[in-house]
Amino acid sequence: MKTKLELRTYGKEVLKKMSEEEKKQKEQEIYLALLNSQLWEEASTIGCTIAQAHEVETAPIIELAWQEGKKVVVPKCTPKESHLDFHELSSFDQLETVYFGLQEPVPTLCPVYEPNSIDLMLVPGLIFDFNGYRIGYGGGYYDRYLATYANQTVALATEAQLVERVPFEDYDVPVNHIVTEKGFRL
Repeated sequence: MKTKLELRTYGKEVLKKMSEEEKKQKEQEIYLALLNSQLWEEASTIGCTIAQAHEVETAPIIELAWQEGKKVVVPKCTPKESHLDFHELSSFDQLETVYFGLQEPVPTLCPVYEPNSIDLMLVPGLIFDFNGYRIGYGGGYYDRYLATYANQTVALATEAQLVERVPFEDYDVPVNHIVTEKGFRL
């Protein structure tokens, strides 16, 4: 079995190799599967990162959530403490660019949300297995956050990001669902 570092490198390569056209096509299929699901329909507050260029784009999901009257909360990282807080976002103008080019909410413009007030959490990652375990970017932010989060989690990924098994530790928290261009895979 590959190590976490090998899988992380592989995941980044898979995403960067995809053509823009192929990526957009897969994203459309992922969006349709998610947005037509009962999970989406029942959620009134969605937790979601602002995707980086190589990840499944989240801006269309955020915009649709707003159109449907759902609240959207996005993470703000505190690197010194490896801590995440989610803040309500009502406009992309409330974002700032922070380290590594990440887009995060400006805390003074966006109220903090308690973890279990978020109905559905879209969890980022590079590689996922069929048990919901994932390889992220190595900071452990989401695993710490999800350790006390009680509601539904879903990862948006392409089929190329799925592997048979991901090595995991006791503190790793699997996602409940994975949605790819082939629909719900978990």
